[in-house]
Amino acid sequence: MFDKEVYVRRRQTLLTKMHDAGERGVVLFIGNVEAPAQYKDNAYKWRQDSSWLYYFGLDDPQYAAVLDIDSGEETLFADDVDIDDIIWMGPQPSVQSKAERTGIARSAPYGAVKAALEGRKVHFLPPSRYYNTMKLQELVPGGKPSLPLIKAVVSMRLVKEPIEIAAIDDACVLGYEMHSVARDSIVPGILEQEIVGKMEGVTLAKGWGVAFPTILTQHGETLHNHLHDKVIEPGKLMVIDAGAESNLHYASDFTRTYPTSGKYTTRQREIYQIVYDCNELAFSLTRPGITYREVHLATARKMLEGLSALGLVKGDLDEMVSRGIAGLFQPHGLGHNMGLDVHDMEDLGENYVGYDPDQTRSTQLGLGSLRMARRLVPGNVITDEPGIYFIPALIEKFKKEGLGGDFVNYAALEQYYDFGGIRIEDDVLVTPGGARRLGPKRLPASPDEVEAAMAR
Repeated sequence: MFDKEVYVRRRQTLLTKMHDAGERGVVLFIGNVEAPAQYKDNAYKWRQDSSWLYYFGLDDPQYAAVLDIDSGEETLFADDVDIDDIIWMGPQPSVQSKAERTGIARSAPYGAVKAALEGRKVHFLPPSRYYNTMKLQELVPGGKPSLPLIKAVVSMRLVKEPIEIAAIDDACVLGYEMHSVARDSIVPGILEQEIVGKMEGVTLAKGWGVAFPTILTQHGETLHNHLHDKVIEPGKLMVIDAGAESNLHYASDFTRTYPTSGKYTTRQREIYQIVYDCNELAFSLTRPGITYREVHLATARKMLEGLSALGLVKGDLDEMVSRGIAGLFQPHGLGHNMGLDVHDMEDLGENYVGYDPDQTRSTQLGLGSLRMARRLVPGNVITDEPGIYFIPALIEKFKKEGLGGDFVNYAALEQYYDFGGIRIEDDVLVTPGGARRLGPKRLPASPDEVEAAMAR
């Protein structure tokens, strides 16, 4: 938790934004509650709602707050523990002391929330948990999430404060270590699960845990492959997409693709070099004023240029970009926002978070999955994660439906059906003069650097 002045200032800024937008009434925040895994007393690992953490910092279940746009009055709602709780958990700080920690003078029981809303216009954010969905319907029957509130919150959380940047840097320190442990553990003959256990152990020993379910697979053509049941085979490519969440709940998110034998084959190195060049190009273009959509399209062109040199596609590069041919090889966007969520604020609506009002989302494969397209400003934290994947079913679909036109060399692509996929991902801060990669130093990324690191 940051100093209470941070949360006081954030809430004041939010209320000012709502007031200046002509809104009246109250803002309601509902924190998460514990969710049973099998039964009530065996719950899933506790994680607080990220918007709640941003404005209040209190990492406890079953809290709510009401902020009055008209008067500026703030009330925190929660229940003090009773003797039954104390038997199991020990003495706990009072709700009032927790309110004072976050800079709120007034507290009330959790059950008093409904009365505080009576007769008022209530603004709330889209809920991401089932309990919160049901609770909001109880408190605000028929109510819908407030678009003015969504826009105000997004405008604040999109631009990271210096203390947040430092927290993400710390999460990247953990991410660097977990990826280094994973890379150094790649040995043909062992189970993928062994590596996952080692790398996730780093995050539990030094942070909150993983920022999202770890992707570690020798089948990188499956973008979100969470199975870890394969024995490591020599000559394969292993995609490791994993991130750490710090104790302050800020996330890191790195991806590297390793040759399981320690060296890339000629064909693997050719494709890897294209992805690496795309990653470098994207970083070089990232700066205030440019849209990340433009950066995505520039890397798509660079990718097609590399694939054309290998004879896998042919034709005019700009026409291929406009026709969406790159989506056959990279059916995802170049990157997303990061912060308290690894895909920051996407529970509030991906288009509100990742798109400016004057931008329209594409329907093309790949470009349509771009989660961050906005015009960049200093303080944005985004991922730079180009990839090339050879997905047999997708290639066959393109071929059958004529989606690749005369641009795609399907005969040549058949030789890549057993290739897998390659992705390289860094976390990037937009600065006033350009950009910097977050973390203590960059994980080995070029093919020579990766092979040298694996040799060590």
